[in-house]
Amino acid sequence: MLEELQTSWKNGDTGRKIYNIMPSVSLRPTNWVREDAIIFSQHGPFPAYIKRFHLSDNDYCSCGGIGTALHYATECILTVSYHMGKPVPNFEQEWLKSRQ
Repeated sequence: MLEELQTSWKNGDTGRKIYNIMPSVSLRPTNWVREDAIIFSQHGPFPAYIKRFHLSDNDYCSCGGIGTALHYATECILTVSYHMGKPVPNFEQEWLKSRQ
């Protein structure tokens, strides 16, 4: 059963952001809280995500930046008290893995 799940997860078309952080399936639950899942999947109330579904005309944050999860977590002036260190672009996947 786990082998089938692993093959499906490895070859799937969806969930690639999470796959890049957690490439192996497991019966053990993660310790993620809802907020972690929203940040790491980048599926949430972010302008860049909402625009994908044509529910908004733009993908900008109120500060003028592109409203992605990473923007709010690392650079937005409106969320500065919640900031994490921003990863170098080449190491973004490793940075995400280190946050679990």
